[in-house]
Amino acid sequence: MSEYGKLLFKIRVHPTLWFVIGIAILTAHFVEVMMLLLIVFIHEMGHAVCAQHFKWRIKSIQLLPFGGAVETEEYGNKSLKEDLAVVLAGPLQHVWLIGVAFLLYFFTIIPYELYQPFLYMNLMLLIFNLLPIWPLDGGRLLFIGISLYCTFLEAQKHTLHFSAVFAVLAFLTWIILDPLNLNIWLIIFFISLSLVMEWRQRYYAFIRFLLQRHYGHTNDLAKLKPISVDSQEPIYKVLELFQRGCKHPVIIMKNGKESGSLDETEILHAYFSEKMTNGKIGDLLYSY
Repeated sequence: MSEYGKLLFKIRVHPTLWFVIGIAILTAHFVEVMMLLLIVFIHEMGHAVCAQHFKWRIKSIQLLPFGGAVETEEYGNKSLKEDLAVVLAGPLQHVWLIGVAFLLYFFTIIPYELYQPFLYMNLMLLIFNLLPIWPLDGGRLLFIGISLYCTFLEAQKHTLHFSAVFAVLAFLTWIILDPLNLNIWLIIFFISLSLVMEWRQRYYAFIRFLLQRHYGHTNDLAKLKPISVDSQEPIYKVLELFQRGCKHPVIIMKNGKESGSLDETEILHAYFSEKMTNGKIGDLLYSY
């Protein structure tokens, strides 16, 4: 079996989805739910196939009642171009789905009763997923954009702050327009929970980002970006200056003059392997 075929064995259906399917059968909406599930499946497979193309390590492909998620073991150390391609690979699936549906309807292969809801679902999922709210595709695009100019921690913080503000505005709009829609309340709960969990685990995500660099799981770093720090700066503070897509030579200053430089791998080795979690960056000059 090909490496792409093996992706099918990584699909995981969330228990609540079976509940939604059961409700759909009881309320005579089975066709609509299956149609939505097909669209979500193709969307997530777009992400997964693109990630597999770039040799990303994929853990699972989750299918939820109102969306999905591809879980990988890559934590911000793939090139920003790869990350951008993987994120966009999901929304782009809706383009050809809409095109194929239009042709089938144009040539009277499918009736309007199927074409209209299929078109509506595709457009709604496309627009919804591109909202700049984490963990939606739009939120991930926002993270990539901010990462071009900020450190990993800053980009993560700004992304979550902006996502929270935009989410509140979107939620208020949805509630005013359709306060009795159960799906909207489920989406609000899911996104709110995701934002809270991501904020609580932001330093954990940062450590995973550093560990990936420490173990050499990086490729195609876009540019060399030197960092100048005082010799008395704690090592962990220097690591907080690391940025996605950049390799960092660290220039150490003492009394306003350059006293030496270190490669980022030396600093990561000292922090993770030698457990110098509270050491000063200047101390490493005499260790290597």
